[in-house]
This record gives sequence, C-alpha cells and structure tokens, in this order.
Amino acid sequence: MFKVGIIGPESTGKSTLAQSLADRFDGIYIEEYARTYVEKLGRPYTYEDVEAIARHQIEELASLSANRSPLTANRYFYDTELIVTKVWFEVKYGSCPKWLEEAIARYPMDFYILCYPDIEWKPDPVRENPAIREELFARYLEEVKKTGVPYYIYFHD
Repeated sequence: MFKVGIIGPESTGKSTLAQSLADRFDGIYIEEYARTYVEKLGRPYTYEDVEAIARHQIEELASLSANRSPLTANRYFYDTELIVTKVWFEVKYGSCPKWLEEAIARYPMDFYILCYPDIEWKPDPVRENPAIREELFARYLEEVKKTGVPYYIYFHD
C-alpha cells in the first residue's frame, strides 16, 4: 500500500491532481472530506466541526491501515489529509489538538505532493484564504519536512 498526500493552499489544483494521479496509476482517489462536510452544514463551521472532520480522516486512515487485503488497491491519492487539517486548526483557532498531531505521526503518508499557489485563485463558497496562500504554502512545507517523508513541490506550467 502506498499513500500519497496531495496538499497545498486552497485553489491550487489539489483535487484535479489527486484524481488524475489515481486514474493514471490505477489507484484510489480519496476525496477531500472537509469540503463535503462544510458544504452540507448550512451554517458557519465551528471548532467542533473541524474536530469531527479530523476524526473522520483519522478513522479513514486507521481503517485503511487495518485492512491490508490483497483485494484492495495498493495506491491511494488523498485530496488533502491530516497536515492540512492541522494547519487549518492553527490558522483559524491558534492551536491544534494534540491527538491530531499524534495521528499525523501514527498514520504517515508515503509521499507528499505539495501544490504551489502559482495559479489564479478561483473563489467558491467554502474557500476563505486568498490573501495568504504563500504563507499557507510555507506552513505546509514546514510540516511536511517535520515528517521526514519524501515530497515533491508541484509547480503548474
């Protein structure tokens, strides 16, 4: 099993890239859960909502780690993952739950692709940080480096 985390600031092509890689390498595309969750809320999200998102992501990773059946795919492409949620907590609320930091260490990716914010911002109802994409990119890069997991910075042509 090989897990690739596609991360980066909002509006940098993560979803498109994750889906394309899953298609190209006959893998499984793991959709961004936070987007789906927030779109269905019908109200502004809260700290508790972000906790619920993080717990869902952790359960998904734990389930995948426990189910190593030969019938399952061997390549998983995550459209965002726990590092994005960690930085979201820190930017929005000033701190991150310790249990989330522990989960990042417990369920590591095998490789990261960090999308650089070099394409035009496309607004949508759940995006909220157009002015700080460079700052967010730097934070994601710092977090990825802390993991020791290999990574690639994806620049759009």
